Amino acid sequence: MNLRLQPVQVATGSDDQESQLVFHEGFLVAVLVCLSEQHDDDAGKWFLEAGFGQIDDLNAPLFASLDEAQGWILDQLQ
Repeated sequence: MNLRLQPVQVATGSDDQESQLVFHEGFLVAVLVCLSEQHDDDAGKWFLEAGFGQIDDLNAPLFASLDEAQGWILDQLQ
């Protein structure tokens, strides 16, 4: 299973600027946001801003890297 990422800016209402749309088989399955310095110890971690279908999880963890986030998404899709 492959994911395709597309950089995007999301109006989160905070300083979080770096974001990625995540596509699987042509479908948008998630929006990931990299947390800014305003999040102190969590700065640089990735947050599931929105998940769709099998990725819709309000209790998704924070991810230390974009690779870790993609691995979690692929696990949810299986």
